[in-house]
Amino acid sequence: MLKRHRLIIILTFIILMSYPSLAQEPYRVATTSAGFLEIGVGSAGIAMGDAYVASANDISAIYWNPAGLALLESNEALFMYQPWVVDVNSMFAGFGLPLPGIGTIAVGIFGLDYGNIDVTTLEYQQGTGEQYTAYDYNFSLTYARSIVDWFSFGASLKYITSKIWHTSANAMAIDLGVLVQTPFFSPEGKRENGLRIGMSIANYGTRMRFDGDDLLFPADIDESVHGNYQNLQGKYNMSDWELPLIFRVGIAVTPIAFANQKLTIEVDALHPNNMSESLNVGAEYKFFAPGFGDFSLRAGYKGLFLINTNYGPTFGGGLNFHLSPNLSVNIDYAYHTLGVLGDIHSSCFGVHF
Repeated sequence: MLKRHRLIIILTFIILMSYPSLAQEPYRVATTSAGFLEIGVGSAGIAMGDAYVASANDISAIYWNPAGLALLESNEALFMYQPWVVDVNSMFAGFGLPLPGIGTIAVGIFGLDYGNIDVTTLEYQQGTGEQYTAYDYNFSLTYARSIVDWFSFGASLKYITSKIWHTSANAMAIDLGVLVQTPFFSPEGKRENGLRIGMSIANYGTRMRFDGDDLLFPADIDESVHGNYQNLQGKYNMSDWELPLIFRVGIAVTPIAFANQKLTIEVDALHPNNMSESLNVGAEYKFFAPGFGDFSLRAGYKGLFLINTNYGPTFGGGLNFHLSPNLSVNIDYAYHTLGVLGDIHSSCFGVHF
């Protein structure tokens, strides 16, 4: 068993350390659809620079690593509101139910609402008086379970839909994840505070193709000939687009783990199909107040070794209040930047019962 743990650690370390040598400018940009699937979920992970694949143990693990849901000890609900760029709003709601002897079942919905947008044409560049709407949504059904006390796995089935006015596209995808907990480097010799290794692959699924009435247009087969069905109906033939496939592997350690405080540090390596490889790093300091709850401070950096990136430093914090032995609520906040597109603020509200 010890040799197996060491082999996993060595392989993970080699993968993470090889990423700096692969640093380069982003490539294959804008070659996938449903880009909203790359937006992080949960203020805790976002504040840690999206370095959360080995630390996620709450409902937001639906996004980061579904295997983390196996660590849920009670029912949990999470709600996130995150104003995005150019007046776009992103929202998430999820619920997890741990079933003893069976595993954890969770559902989640994440979406972007683009609001009402004025219709403009070449003739009416100030607007025709009409408005249209657009949205993106992702519905997830997740199952996770701990096979043994040091190994957990999880899987999510996802339905993805995008719509803009009368045109829409749909896709199905799966997420897979594993989590390994070891006692290595644990100040207390406990697995939950030792070296943890997480791996996940997200958005492996079908391609998306937009279709709808907005793609129709009148066509004349031959404008030089009259009476040849000049009002035939034509239609733009759209291409299939891949989903943004993301492979993540991360390691987390807890160098400080006392009765009233804990420090966690994590490094994640990302290999997407529409961007060059990169590293995310993050840390969380948590202070426990018996009878009250706990307080967290988080910071990180997203997109290390990416050239000409709009990502950068992140930070945030959270409060967890114990209202009763079986009921607690938590409030989390995160800040991160998108460079020229502006700063993003994320807020979460969670309930454990």
